[in-house]
Amino acid sequence: CDFSSKADVMAFLDKFTDVKPFVKIGMELYYAEGPSIIKEIKKRGHKLFLDLKLHDIPNTVRKAMSVLSNLDVDMVNVHAAGTIDMMKAAKEGLTREDGSRPLLIAVTMLTSTSQERMQNEILIDDDIDKVVIKYAENADDAGLDGVVCSPLEAGKIHAACGNSFLTVTPGVRFADGDKGDQVRVTTPEKAKEA
Repeated sequence: CDFSSKADVMAFLDKFTDVKPFVKIGMELYYAEGPSIIKEIKKRGHKLFLDLKLHDIPNTVRKAMSVLSNLDVDMVNVHAAGTIDMMKAAKEGLTREDGSRPLLIAVTMLTSTSQERMQNEILIDDDIDKVVIKYAENADDAGLDGVVCSPLEAGKIHAACGNSFLTVTPGVRFADGDKGDQVRVTTPEKAKEA
């Protein structure tokens, strides 16, 4: 639900009367509407992925996740580049007193990042696939439930971290569709194969 207002997201969700899809709320909508938008969408019966991609020092992420844990979301995320300690702190903060918590996943490498950009702009010289798999392994070592990755990398991540390790894949586009600013994408058919 990449919308900038409550009115726009509710108009979109009004289209779903029988089936209540799992929806993603990103920064744009969350920053525009705040935590109240989460409550509104949950009242409609949707499961919710709060996609804020936290990345900070471990203590700050722990405290932020403790706050997010009270929002009744079903999934949240961090950046895997924040280190294993940061991801462990995120899980600690997210875990409620009764031991329950939302699913926690880590962004490996944004799908807008190409091999060239990774090497030239953020000075990571390894192959992008190798970096993504290492970040996924770090997330697994930290006890997270899965990662956000390109559909091109999902199969390799499952091979490294197991089939029950979640892979959330935003880079799925129709062959003749607009890719936006994403570069590591594939079609729905090829994503399913991967």
